[in-house]
Amino acid sequence: MRIVLLGAPGSGKGTQSQRLVERLGIPQISTGDLLRVTRQKDTELGHKVKEAMDAGRLVDDEIVLDMIRERLGEPDAQPGFILDGFPRNIAQAEALDSLLEELGKPLDFVVQMDVDYGELTRRIAGRRTCSNCKRVFNLLTCPPGQAESETCPTTGGPHQLFQRPDDNEATVAERLKVYDEKTKPLIEFYREHGILRSIDAEGELDEVTERLEKVLGAPSDATTSALASVAAKKAASGGKAVAAKRAAKKAPSKQAAAKKAPLKKIPAKKTAGKKAVVKGTVRKGASRKSAANKGVAKKTVTKKVAKKAPAKKTAGRKGAASSKGRGRR
Repeated sequence: MRIVLLGAPGSGKGTQSQRLVERLGIPQISTGDLLRVTRQKDTELGHKVKEAMDAGRLVDDEIVLDMIRERLGEPDAQPGFILDGFPRNIAQAEALDSLLEELGKPLDFVVQMDVDYGELTRRIAGRRTCSNCKRVFNLLTCPPGQAESETCPTTGGPHQLFQRPDDNEATVAERLKVYDEKTKPLIEFYREHGILRSIDAEGELDEVTERLEKVLGAPSDATTSALASVAAKKAASGGKAVAAKRAAKKAPSKQAAAKKAPLKKIPAKKTAGKKAVVKGTVRKGASRKSAANKGVAKKTVTKKVAKKAPAKKTAGRKGAASSKGRGRR
């Protein structure tokens, strides 16, 4: 399952992403985390990210997309992913669509998390982040001391919480203004794509999670046809892949059979030929020997005939003699 969570700052995207990670077993891909990890790498991409961040510039969309491409190539992202914090505008959404189409991994769902702006201000001001595992807690839902008592999966010790510089009321109004201008248009963009969901992201944490799971598990009528089209394409590509695999499996057997057949036939022909030659040789030899034997046989027969012949002749003579005798009598 490939998902994008949309929503204003403080709408709960990070918290709900973490819950989906546990439920679906797919990674949460946060562009903020990617930037921090990538800048530490001694690679060309890492150097570009570090240079931009050190200079205080926004990292180019092209670089962000390269990071996402690299991240999606890792084994844990093959079953799916949850994008958090990207895209932030129409240009990024279009670039992301092109990248995912190229990778053969189109989005399945985009969920818009609706929260009143007054509630957002309270949430953002109460947000705290673990400096080690980057898990986000909120003082509204997690009383002071509770987060610190839990074990950080990164260090094995208690969470080390801090408030991000932009998580205060003074900066919330400006962040919401930027969201309205640049990110909110994505709602209509993905609605036209037929993969948008919207949920009420206010209320108890478990209630919001239940609503999110419901829209991900039960497509609305407005998106059923679009999802069916995606599923059909996946099924068709899957069917072709299976057919190709089967053909690949059969092909070697045919080749093997083809290879084996000549080996059987050629020796057979050669053997037949050899047999014929041998037979011919034998026959010739035999015929010569037979001829010689026949010659001997003929001589023997001749002798026999010769022996018999005189008998016949003698018999003839005797007959003649007797007839002569009769005549004389």
